Amino acid sequence: MPGSGALVRWLLANDLVDQLDLITYPVVVGQGRRLFPETGPDVALDLVNSRTTARGITIQAYRPLGRPEYATSSADPNA
Repeated sequence: MPGSGALVRWLLANDLVDQLDLITYPVVVGQGRRLFPETGPDVALDLVNSRTTARGITIQAYRPLGRPEYATSSADPNA
């Protein structure tokens, strides 16, 4: 469902998203409003489908997997 960035962020934060479709155009803008804020909940995504058009536009479908698990460093910080 297309919608405002605020709506997408609210739906993700409240676990109300079944699938997230992202369309990426091959253009670098360099300014504008961010879709996702610098702070907020992290969401792990599972790629379920991906395709690229003849013009280089990529379309990805993701399903949320909940909170991501991050690898921990095994390096000794006191060494």
